[in-house]
Amino acid sequence: MGFPSLQSIRTVFFGSPAFALPSFEALRAAGANLVGVVTQPDKPAGHGHRLTAPPVKVWAEQRGIPVFQPTGLKKEENRAFLRTLAPDLLVVVAYGKILPKEVLDLPKRGAVNVHASLLPKYRGPAPIPAAILAGETETGVTIMKLDEGMDTGPLLAQERVPIALEDAAGTLARKLADVGAQLLLPTLERYIEHELFPATRSLGEVWPTPQDNGQASVCPMLKKDDGRIDWTKAAEHIARMVRAYDPWPRAFTTWRGKQLLILQAVPWASSAPTGGPEVTTGIVSREPTGGVTVQTGRGKLQLLNVQLAGRKPLTIEQFLLGHPLLIGSTLGTASPRQTI
Repeated sequence: MGFPSLQSIRTVFFGSPAFALPSFEALRAAGANLVGVVTQPDKPAGHGHRLTAPPVKVWAEQRGIPVFQPTGLKKEENRAFLRTLAPDLLVVVAYGKILPKEVLDLPKRGAVNVHASLLPKYRGPAPIPAAILAGETETGVTIMKLDEGMDTGPLLAQERVPIALEDAAGTLARKLADVGAQLLLPTLERYIEHELFPATRSLGEVWPTPQDNGQASVCPMLKKDDGRIDWTKAAEHIARMVRAYDPWPRAFTTWRGKQLLILQAVPWASSAPTGGPEVTTGIVSREPTGGVTVQTGRGKLQLLNVQLAGRKPLTIEQFLLGHPLLIGSTLGTASPRQTI
């Protein structure tokens, strides 16, 4: 399918993580006139804290597309390069910062964004973990026109995506990234035609569609400590944490003074929910049927895969071969009372 309008529009792409790559590749494959890429500066990563380029930068440089990495866009000197690119349109996919009005006003045809939720739900920088943590059974992708707010602009298109029980934030992000890329091209084609040829609009048409702010919710940026497990919470909630914070910041607890990552866990389904005023939360048990569980404020959590700080990931049975004292010990801070 051709997208002739995209080929005639000078487009600057804003994006940083791997989530943005399918949309970027879709634009390039469609022959979009990509005159530049704006991405986050290189940042320290890994145990060696070596400067690492964002995936979008690597992708763009390999294809000979000019890359810009401003430390910010509020100052005129940091956005002068945008004027030299003379963009008609900005396409923004997980760039990582809110674009100021001065940037949004530069392109003749505005800025279009791919957001990983069904707006107005889950505005903000971490919509995928937020949806999993809330126990949602579906989420989706929204294509919207950017304004000065945080994900508050009018809607161009949406597509729903079910959340599988086994989905972690990482696997769900890959699904949504692909859906967003597929939705982006036809939406942009319609949007550009809509902008260039107002006479083609239907009488009484309201598009883009304003968001219903009364239905809005906001999710904050994730912090490392968000992954700390409170064993007084319900097993179902903690299991959702494990999925929501995979691959970052990871759900974690402490054991014998060291950080223990809980990589995979599910509510223990072999017995009725347990919990009560006298229950000690955080205690690890070997169940008669063989599973390894942790007592929570409501129900038990079955541990499947874990990782001790500085060590490699292991199944719980592999971990117990080297650390048999885990059974009977207490993880994190034990509480004698139930809090759900």
